[in-house]
Amino acid sequence: MRTQAVIIGAGPAGLLLSHLLHLQGIESVVLESRSREDIESTIRAGVLEQGTMDILDNAGVGQRMHEIGALHHGIELAFGGRRHRIDLTELTGKAITVYPQHEVIRDLVAARMAAEGQILFEVSEVSIDGIDGEAPSVAFTHRGERGRIDADFVIGCDGFHGVSRKTLPEAARQEFQRTYPFGWFGILVESAPSSEELIYAQHERGFALISTRTPTVQRLYFQCDPADHVDNWSDDRIWAELHARVETNDGWKVNEGRIFQKGIIGMRSFVCTTMRHGRLFLAGDASHIVPPTGAKGMNLAVSDVKFLAEGLAAFYGKGSSELLDGYGERALKRIWRAEYFSWWMTRMLHTFADATPFEREMQRAELENVVGSRALAQALAENYVGAF
Repeated sequence: MRTQAVIIGAGPAGLLLSHLLHLQGIESVVLESRSREDIESTIRAGVLEQGTMDILDNAGVGQRMHEIGALHHGIELAFGGRRHRIDLTELTGKAITVYPQHEVIRDLVAARMAAEGQILFEVSEVSIDGIDGEAPSVAFTHRGERGRIDADFVIGCDGFHGVSRKTLPEAARQEFQRTYPFGWFGILVESAPSSEELIYAQHERGFALISTRTPTVQRLYFQCDPADHVDNWSDDRIWAELHARVETNDGWKVNEGRIFQKGIIGMRSFVCTTMRHGRLFLAGDASHIVPPTGAKGMNLAVSDVKFLAEGLAAFYGKGSSELLDGYGERALKRIWRAEYFSWWMTRMLHTFADATPFEREMQRAELENVVGSRALAQALAENYVGAF
């Protein structure tokens, strides 16, 4: 089999890239290790920047996002027993939409299927060859049989643990990483939302986040030991911890309900600045990871593939490789800005066990400055809604 681009990974990055290329008349095949049911049902958070919303709209896959997503015009910072609203729209003219990642994937899979796009699910034993030449290939096993696809380009959208980044020559690969000494304990709860907008809470016991998924499901998080286990947390203990961290002096409380999912996620910052080697390109989590505090993960993946789609369109439409050659430099400007913002939000809102009393007071003073200064609140808002 031959195609123009082989895309490894059917997450938001790979599926959106395939669809954007289709709209430009460029052929692609997507390879995915999981089943369609799995990728469409694995629940993950999703805060979409204004630019991401616009890209999905322009690609013709934004209808359900507007129908069932929650458009938010602000967020709240809670500390010292009070909540402080950051008015995103008033400060930037933009908004965000809370729309889970698996819903984005459902929309993109449906669009690719409607366009008779090629997605091979449950693929294993993937290997990439020939990236230094002009005819790379990808070998794999699908339904018990070995297959191979020859292409002009290979795009690795297969995440941090995928084969694509590992295919880059080790001597040519430059990586930066920071692992945080805490994780997030996340729960899904059957209840009415506790707040119309997201609440980021800083407390001496640790960070907490109040979010929603649907009008009847809340998504709540609180800072925890990443080595902890969900079995150590009864429902009563979870609610006691959340009440202690997020309740405010005006009597507001988080709504309780039936907890039907629990999980712990670790937190790290990671960037592989080698985003291209020969005919192999990296996009999304294959190249970078951000702590979820800044709500940037899926948005960075979308901007990566927007840049790649523009580069491939120029290559096939104009015979120009300029945008492809500049892909890494262009993408990394946005990636490092998002990494900084996510690191800054994480540092400002989480409790660090080794922090000195002075550092804790500096953290409180920084929060007071952000909510008390229009300039600082605007800087937060501009980064939160995105910089396309």
